[in-house]
Amino acid sequence: SLLQLKLWNKYRVSNIPSLIFIDASTGKVVCRNGLLVIRDDPEGLEFPWGPKPFSEVVAGPLLRNNGQTLDSDALEGSHVGVYFSAHWCPPCRSLTRVLVESYRKIKEAGQKFEILFVSADRSEDSFKQYFSEMPWVAVPYADEARRSRLNRLYGIQGIPTLIVLDSKGDVITRQGRVEVLNDIECREFPWHPKPVLELTDSNAVQLNEGPCLVLFVDSEDDGESEAAKQLIQPIAEKIIAKYKAKEEEA
Repeated sequence: SLLQLKLWNKYRVSNIPSLIFIDASTGKVVCRNGLLVIRDDPEGLEFPWGPKPFSEVVAGPLLRNNGQTLDSDALEGSHVGVYFSAHWCPPCRSLTRVLVESYRKIKEAGQKFEILFVSADRSEDSFKQYFSEMPWVAVPYADEARRSRLNRLYGIQGIPTLIVLDSKGDVITRQGRVEVLNDIECREFPWHPKPVLELTDSNAVQLNEGPCLVLFVDSEDDGESEAAKQLIQPIAEKIIAKYKAKEEEA
């Protein structure tokens, strides 16, 4: 029915079963990953399962690939890329190669940036092999509960996913993968979402994220695409501001 379709679209459900918890008094989504929640917390001890701050969910020791450990406090004051990935997944491996270069460029430019690897590898050995290629930090593989809490916090549906956080731990973009691949020189870091994008192979994935307006223009005539951008930019900015005021995703 139409109502069912509206609910699927509203909550961006792309696969089933899917369980989403909502605060009835405000209508806001409390948790997208309800299935993981009830698996991890069958007794309901953490009810009502609302989002916790990143610093609280990540709290504990982190690893470097030389075996050194450091406390998660070390991430404070930096932009953080939370990188959900695994060695068995080919798109993950190819993103990692690009990300290593991006990470170096951003650090060399003097920006405070750290990446946190949250592994979905199938064994500790596989994790160690994959992590040996990474110059950043990771949640220890053995700490399955913390890895799962981070998956829940960001409602991770597939890998590779790179979530970029600001220095306060708030999400700048969930589309870090697209941003890194589209901006090899990292000129746009930390990749605040743009109201209007040019549609490309790599960012087309965002069409699945919610309602989109796609404007087709004659690409031969460059003046036309610029004029089109100027036409829809203020409309897009207005819509984004409206959702921001409601503290909702546009």
